[in-house]
Amino acid sequence: MKTVYKQFQRHLLLLVAVLALGGCSTAPVMQGDEVIEPSFPASRVLGDDVDYVADDISDPWEGFNRSMYRFNYRFDKYVFLPVVNGYKFITPDFLEQGIHNFFLNLEDITTFYNSILQFNGTKTVQTTGRFLVNTTVGLLGFIDVASKLDIPKHDEDFGQTLGHWGVGNGPFLVLPFLGPSNVRDGIGLGVDWAVYTAIQDELDMKDSEEWALAIMKAIDTRAHVAFRYYETGTPFEYDWVKLLYTTKRKMDIEK
Repeated sequence: MKTVYKQFQRHLLLLVAVLALGGCSTAPVMQGDEVIEPSFPASRVLGDDVDYVADDISDPWEGFNRSMYRFNYRFDKYVFLPVVNGYKFITPDFLEQGIHNFFLNLEDITTFYNSILQFNGTKTVQTTGRFLVNTTVGLLGFIDVASKLDIPKHDEDFGQTLGHWGVGNGPFLVLPFLGPSNVRDGIGLGVDWAVYTAIQDELDMKDSEEWALAIMKAIDTRAHVAFRYYETGTPFEYDWVKLLYTTKRKMDIEK
């Protein structure tokens, strides 16, 4: 019974930890006359030298996907963003940045083993250096010392690793809470999370600590994504997000 409960809890933690991904797209947000860029700017995906993949995007579950897109919009607007705004209001800027650095440091673990799986020695060495420096001198990553030392940061996940070895996208998929994805990236997310929970088990973290870490991770991620649903100025937002997400992932794999 305890094993079943533990597995159920991990599934819940998975949802909580990646809630913020529901807002991750390339659409910029306007604040007055200023354009606030998201985590990956549209200019990166909208360049003249980019080969778009619109004709290759399989979307056989479009009805389900559009329903999930609207569900994510409501959750984001009425639940998640109020929590994020409250967090940003009460948290001093220096502490908020330190927490963000801490989670970026944890993400280097995912980049590390995926760089190994991709046989990329340069990224493996550089990511190892970043993690060691930030975890020690940078006080568990709260201070990004590695960037000050000009050690490059890379972002790799298992979805990119599968793509690196020739695995196709599969059908487009909008996941509840998690947002735009596809079958390959959804599987990759599950693998990355399995590794993450295995590390937590090795650290013998208490259940309350795992919950706290997962919730803070979700809040921090959403706090650093500028995208807001249905504020892109286009009635074709779903199709635009689908195109930009798929194109971005293609570029992530090729880089």
